[in-house]
This record gives sequence, structure tokens and C-alpha cells, in this order.
Amino acid sequence: MAKPVGRRSLPVLLLSAISLFTLAGAAAQNAPLYPNYPSETPAAFQPSTAVQDYDRREVMIAMRDGVKLHTVILVPKAAKHEGILLTRTPYNANQLTTNAFSTHLGTTLWGYDNATETIIDGGYIRVVQDIRGKYGSEGDYIMNRPLHGALNPTPVDESTDTYDTIDWLIKNIPETNGKVGILGISYDGYLALMPLVHPHPALKVAVPMNPMVDGWRGDDWFHNGAFRQQNLPYIYEQTATRDNSAHWLLSNFDDYDMYLRAGSAGELGHQRNMEQIGFWNKVTQHPAYDSFWSGQAVDQILAQEPLTVPTMLVDSLWDQEDIYGAMAVYKAVKPRDTNNDKLFLVMGPWHHGQEIEEASSLGAIKFNSDTGLYFRTHILAPFLAHYLKDDAPAMHVAPVTAFETGTNHWQRLQAWPAGCEKGCTPKPTPLYLQADSKLAFTTPASGEAFDEYVSDPAKPVPFRTRPNQPVGYTPNLSWVRWLVDDQREFSGRPDVLSFTTDVLDKPVKISGEPIANLIAATTGTDADWVVKLIDVYPDEVAGQPELGGYQLAVAMDIFRGRYRQSLANPAAIAANTPLAYKFALPTTNHVFLPGHRIMVQVQSSWFPLYDRNPQTFVPNIFFAKPTDYKKATQRIYHAPGQASFVELPLVTEP
Repeated sequence: MAKPVGRRSLPVLLLSAISLFTLAGAAAQNAPLYPNYPSETPAAFQPSTAVQDYDRREVMIAMRDGVKLHTVILVPKAAKHEGILLTRTPYNANQLTTNAFSTHLGTTLWGYDNATETIIDGGYIRVVQDIRGKYGSEGDYIMNRPLHGALNPTPVDESTDTYDTIDWLIKNIPETNGKVGILGISYDGYLALMPLVHPHPALKVAVPMNPMVDGWRGDDWFHNGAFRQQNLPYIYEQTATRDNSAHWLLSNFDDYDMYLRAGSAGELGHQRNMEQIGFWNKVTQHPAYDSFWSGQAVDQILAQEPLTVPTMLVDSLWDQEDIYGAMAVYKAVKPRDTNNDKLFLVMGPWHHGQEIEEASSLGAIKFNSDTGLYFRTHILAPFLAHYLKDDAPAMHVAPVTAFETGTNHWQRLQAWPAGCEKGCTPKPTPLYLQADSKLAFTTPASGEAFDEYVSDPAKPVPFRTRPNQPVGYTPNLSWVRWLVDDQREFSGRPDVLSFTTDVLDKPVKISGEPIANLIAATTGTDADWVVKLIDVYPDEVAGQPELGGYQLAVAMDIFRGRYRQSLANPAAIAANTPLAYKFALPTTNHVFLPGHRIMVQVQSSWFPLYDRNPQTFVPNIFFAKPTDYKKATQRIYHAPGQASFVELPLVTEP
């Protein structure tokens, strides 16, 4: 029978009542305990800036192609008619200019590139800018973007971006006097060099510190053709994302194990999907010194430019990353300084960037004073003030200021290499490898014609005592000081040759580039040669017993044998044939003291900092196969007519 329309049965009415009761109960449970109780957090909090001693301004500055670059401007509240100190960086302008725990500009500036007391005491307006494609800036990121030309078809580069930035700054910061200086370390040092090409008239001074200059000859990516594979994580993190948020994940505590198990650097990159990264593909496609590398070598570019901006190049004698760049630029640009008044050079006993830190020591080596503070107080500060202050205070900075290691004192020189303050000229002097592991300034006369060792790619020589930690700057890592590591660990290996002088009875001073000259043969068809010039300390050192017998590397570097005849065109090495290899070691300014000895070490791997040479010639070592890696017997000759030696830039005081 059909139910009457408009009427509900008793069960339906009961269910409806129960549902209403249930909903009412749920609503009561979900109701706020204190209705209309407002949040104590404002929708958008505006902090007071009145308590700060500076004003912070963040702007997006348009470049000539319309791309806008994120720029942080820090203006001291007392600033009036002040110069601007600019740094352009791929390393996050906000992070370099932010301290959430202080109202003072001095504690807001920290870390990379901030010579803090120099900036604060000088009263400068501080500007830090993200370059194209990084962090807050628009545009595309290109590693070390080349100048407009064959390698860069666009109308913009780091020179034009700096020009456009300076033009905006002097027109839009009312507190400025219209004078701009640029400074930076490493990549930022490279960015401080680029505006020297067609500089803005308001650019009055440049201070490139430890700059990246030539990535193949001797800075970040290669040294004389050997790939610095421990920079793989840097390439990965720097180029995979705009904000460096993609992190290289460690697979081993010891980098030695990770790189050895991968085989080649190219294979490790493949395992990490690095083919997606444009710069990595360029690196692997250009293992030789072709036009891709030579065409963007900054020293060669600046050698063709007039020098119109006073420039102070800062070089670290133990720079573990960019030991080549500053000195290469100095040599290239010095002929352009026709009046000897625009180009300045500072050489300090530092690791990469240590000039803006406490620098009374480096590892176990002490310098008897804070050399970083001396640089900032007595060199950098008066240099900047002279060019950026309206009253142009007098400056007494020497054309070259060089720290002499060994004796540990600063020198004021007129040029480099000068050797001494009275203008000594270093004399190229051979220091010969001898039989019986001897080393002497006399030519070899007798004894065995060569020493030999077996180089096994399966057991490469570590570049430092294991475990080999990744490149990094955290307190528990020691990457920054590996160039001053004690070399005793390696002098006892059977695949490392060591040659040593007798104990010195008088000081031996060198100033300039030592030149390695090897006569060497290999049973393979390719080989790497590592040469180390070492200061061997006395068996006991008063006041610092841990330095007894210490082997301090003064200068050392690597050369990939396939480039013996041409850096641009690699060729197989003739097996079992003594051949000459000649290459420069990094610049030194050192005195081997009486009681010390001089040592030269020779080896054929420096792992995992540099990729292994398979010792079999292959077209591209990045893609060498496991079967390509073979043992080879290496011979280093020290016979009359086949003498190996290191040419020292020897200084004799008048």
C-alpha cells in the first residue's frame, strides 16, 4: 500500500530526530572554546627600523635588455655624500646582507666578500647584487658568463650588467657622492674584473681578490688539463637550480672511495644525471684548451684593454682554489700600466679568501701576526678611501705589497717579481734532481741515469691524508688548508720519488714562479706529472715541536702529459721514450732558512682532487672505460744530457 503523501512514518521521524541531535552535538564539540578571541599574530608584521643604524633597501634594477636584477642596498644612517662599495655575486645577496639578531650594520655584513671593519669604518654604502639567473634576479644563469662575442651572442654580459647597475645606483641613492668601488673574492673576484672592460665613468676603483680567471690553465676546473673532479658537487649545486636548492648527496665519508668506485669523472656525473646541466656538458665536451677556454680567459681579454680604473689584485700564496688567476692578470695587465699608478698587487700567506679573516696562521704554519688584519687596515682601507672619499686622503700603498714566508714579514716593492725592496731581479737557477735521491744546484755527474716507480690507477696517490673530505668550509672540514699539509705521508710511498738537498747553511730566497723541467718516460701512452717544491723543517723546532721534520709545500702543481706539445691538441705519448715536460708552478715568495732542506717530489696521480689519468691514450678522459686504466712504469731522468730540474727564481740580496 502506498504511503500517504505529506506524512512520515514513525521510524523516519525517529531517525530525523537522532540525526539532528548528533549534528548538534558535533557542532558543539567543534565550536571554539572562546568565541571571537582574536589571534595575537598580525596578518603582516612591520618591524621598526628606527632602532637600526642603517637603512635596508631592496630593489630590482633593470638592465638594458629589460631583465631585472635583485639588489640589496645598505645605507648607514649617518651617510652623507659617501662612496658605494659594490659586490656582484651568484651566492645569495640576501644571505650576505642579513642578520636577524642585531640592529647594527657591522653584524649584518658577514661572510663572503665582506671585509667588515673596512666597510663600516669607511662609512661606505654597501650594495650586493644577485647576478642573472641566481636567487632573486631574473634572467638565465651562465657560469662565468663570457663577454659578448663568439661565446656569447647576446648583447649583455657581466660588464654591461655592472655598467647598468652602477648607472642606476649613482642616480637613485641620494646619500652617495657618485663614486663606486667594486670588490669580490673568487667568482665575485671574477665579477670585479669584468667591469674593467668598458668601465662606467663612476667606477673609481676595483679590488678583485683571488679571482677566477682561467678555468683550464690553473683555476677551478682544470690545472694544465687535469680535471679537478672534487668540484663536481659545486657544479651540480651551483647550476642545477636558481637558488642552489638541489644538493649533492654524499655516498661515502671518504671522497677517495666515491670517486674511485665511479671510475671516471664523466661516469660519476652520469650517475648523478648531470647531463641536464649545460655547464657540465660544456666541460666534458671541451677537455682541451680550445677556443671555448682560451676565448674567455680574463687575463687575455684584459691584456687587450686600456687600464683606466685603479685596480688592486689580491693573491693568496696557498690558494686552494684559484691560485692562478690574480698573478695571470697581473702579468697580462702590467704592460698597460704605463705610468705605474693604476695596477697594484698584494700577495699574502693565505688560503682562498683568508685576507678578510683572522690570518695569523694557516694550518700548523704561524706568521707571528694577523696578516689579514694588516692587509685590511694598512692596505685595503687607505686604498679604497683614496679613490672613494671626497677629500681623497693620502695613500702610501706600494705598487706591490708581498708577504715573505719563511722570514714572515711584509715587503714594499715597486714591481713583481722584484725579490727585495732594493729592486733585486730573481735569477732563474736550476735545482737538479740527482742520483741517490739527492737535490743540488750542480749538474748531475754520475750515478744511475733515472729513478722509476709504478703508477697504478687502481691505487692513486691521495692529494692529502685520508679520509679525503669534500670541498667545504664548515668548521669540521679542512679543505682550506690542504696546500700546507705535511707531505711526509707521501714521501714514503713507493710511487712517489723524493729528492732532497743537504741541510742549508745559508738562506735560499725565491720570488716568482718555479718552473718544473722533467725528462720523463712512461710505458703507457699518457701520463700525469705532479711536481712539488717543499721546505723540509729541521728535525726539531723550538717552541713548536710538531713542526719537527715538517714538509711544507711551497709550490706544487700537475701537468697532463697529452698536452706536452699543444694545450689545444692532445696527442699520445711515445711509450718508453724520454721526453721533456715543462710547466710553471704557482708563484712563491719564500725563504728556505738555514737548518732547513729543500725537497722535490714527483708522482703521477693526485687523487681524488684530480681525475685519474688512465695512462692509456683515449680521446676524452671524461669517458674513459674501466679497461682503459692500466699500470705504467714511470722513469724520471737525472743524467748528464738528460737532467731533470726545477728552475728556481733565485734572489741574491745586494
